Order: sequence, then C-alpha cells, then structure tokens
Amino acid sequence: MKLKNFSGVGPSKVFLPPGPFLTLLDFLEQRFPKGTRSGWESRMLSGRVMDENGAILLPDYPYQAGKYVYYYREVIENFSIPFEEELIYEDENILVADKPHFLPVTPVGPYIQETLLVRLRNKTGIEQLSAVHRLDLETSGLVLFTKKAEHRNLYASLFRNKQVYKSYLAIAPFTDRYIWPHEYASRIESSTQFMKMHEVEGPMNSTTTICMLDRHEDLALYELKPSTGKKHQLRVHMNSLGIPICHDQIYPVMQEYVPPEIRNYDNPLQLLAKKLEFIDPVTQLSKIFRSKRQLNWPNQDLIDQS
Repeated sequence: MKLKNFSGVGPSKVFLPPGPFLTLLDFLEQRFPKGTRSGWESRMLSGRVMDENGAILLPDYPYQAGKYVYYYREVIENFSIPFEEELIYEDENILVADKPHFLPVTPVGPYIQETLLVRLRNKTGIEQLSAVHRLDLETSGLVLFTKKAEHRNLYASLFRNKQVYKSYLAIAPFTDRYIWPHEYASRIESSTQFMKMHEVEGPMNSTTTICMLDRHEDLALYELKPSTGKKHQLRVHMNSLGIPICHDQIYPVMQEYVPPEIRNYDNPLQLLAKKLEFIDPVTQLSKIFRSKRQLNWPNQDLIDQS
C-alpha cells in the first residue's frame, strides 16, 4: 500500500529490532532521544505513526520486533525561503520547475516544508510527484519531476545513461590559461570533511566541457556542459581549474554553517542549471527546456539567450 504524504512530506521508516520493549511507544522514546514520550504519544494519537499498510498505531500498540514502522517528521520550521519557484512545463507525465537559489529540492536536515518537492506537492496536489534528479541547495535552475510513481525510473534512466543534455551558466574569475572550449576530467569522491567532495587518483568518473562566453573586468561568464553527474562536479572542476564559482560556500574553503533562519540571502552561488534536453521516453518527443532565471551579469541578454 502506498502511504500518503502529510502536508506534502512522505513518511520516514524505522526497523524494530529485538529488544525488551513492551510497547511501540517505549521503543520510540528510546530510539529518538531528542524527542519526548509525550511528543511521540501526541504524534501517534494524531495518526502520524503507522504500519506498512497504513493502519494507525496508537500509544498502547504492543512492540513487534522484525517489523517496520512509518512515521511523519514533525514540521518545526521557523523560517521561510524568500524566493518562489516557477512552473516551466507540465503534461500528464512530467513537470519541470525553475528552482530559486537557497531552496533544497527534497527534504534534508532542517528543511522539510521549505523544499521544492514539498512546495510543489502542496500546490499541485500531486501525491506521487517525485524529483528525477537533484540540484544543490545553492544552485538555481531546472529540475525535472515525474507525476506517476511508475514513470520515475524510466525518466531517471535518461540521466543514468547520459541521454540528457545539460547546460549550466556560471560566473567565476577570468583566466587566459586555457583554450576554450576546455574539457576537464577527474575522479571525484567524498572526502572526510562533511559535505565536501575532492579529487583523487584513479579512473576518471567525471567530465565537464567549459566554454567562456563573455568577460567583464576580472570576471567571466562560463557555459558548463557536464557529461556525468557526480555530486558537486561543476563546483569541484571549476575550483580545480583555479576559477571557483563566485560565492561558493564550500570550494575552495568550507565556510561556517549558518542556520537557514538567520542566513543572509544577498550573495547566491552564481551557478544556474540553464538547459535540459532529452527524448521523452513515454511520448518519444524531443523536449527542450530553458530556465528563466538570471545571474548577476551585466549583459542579461546573453544569460537569457544561452
């Protein structure tokens, strides 16, 4: 049975291991020490703790090891992201949204309601809406969603099989050290530093073609065309070339984390997912989408036409 979303957010699940617990409430109190017994009791009484079939589990429900229990996270956001997404395209199978800077695609950390996915679920009423790929919280631009669960893997396979043409725009320092377009490849893996990726020796797993489109004083506007989709790929590659993207909070130096409720939104990362192009696997029609968002560049016509 497909469990429904609660205020646009899908349920989390927890496995019940062997233990001395008499009731499910006893286990939840110990398993999640940051919560409270009364808090879990209230959540259960409001119908936000269920079994795999969607049956509501009340506070006196006996503990049954070996099963999964589903629950909805508490929404305690005391902030809002002051930028709105825009719907670019919608048909019976997919939806394409233009994401603003600072808005995560899916729930993560303190972001639950203030995510692109949850906002769109609440606005459209589409319970099965699902993101096919991701953009960093800091990056703006195009995100593809499926409207039916049975289609998600079909569209996701386009990205896995490199059948999606992606083009980004970025503002970074000017350099004359390279001949454009310049292809850069490396091996990117997770580092020991939280969130940060780094390059290591070994077979290449990431490739980006970079072209300089325009120059203004000591900055330049670049077009970035990744043929792979590693986490933070464009940010890592630009940094490795000695031209880190303007206002990057991770590369080259990880900046101190600032909670969203006190964050300054004046200097967004100058990276825009500008273009998506693919053959629709359901309709077999060619689809081309362009973001309407802009970067802080003096020649906005160049941004719009790219």
